[in-house]
Amino acid sequence: MRYLHTMVRVENIDDSLKFYCDLLGMSETRRIESEQGRFTLIYLAPPADVDSAKATKAPELELTYNWDPESYSGGRNFGHLAYEVDDVYALCQKLMDAGVTINRPPRDGRMAFVRSPDGISIEFLQKGENLKSAEPWASMENTGSW
Repeated sequence: MRYLHTMVRVENIDDSLKFYCDLLGMSETRRIESEQGRFTLIYLAPPADVDSAKATKAPELELTYNWDPESYSGGRNFGHLAYEVDDVYALCQKLMDAGVTINRPPRDGRMAFVRSPDGISIEFLQKGENLKSAEPWASMENTGSW
């Protein structure tokens, strides 16, 4: 398992970039815009990690901007921790066997979400290519929030 990023939701991209980049000295390493999902993801790294973050080696800060206005309260602005894993199906099975609820099953062979005992959302992303769709994951419904 490799730590990838921490995600926080932001309400204003310009204000957030001013804080993280201008004041803290971080740099944007990549940006993803999704018209379909109506969001923008901006990945940042501190100066010492910029080169390795661009090569997807150092953990990053992911700023998530949802295009539809939403006010975040109660910690909802903190999104999740993300880890790259060798086999998302095997890890989810291990967790499920231990009684952990798989909130967002890896139906796509790529991504799953669980919650820690303290309610922190954790994302697992398949290393490399997506795994081939397989049961029980392919037909498993979401449970709770993630």
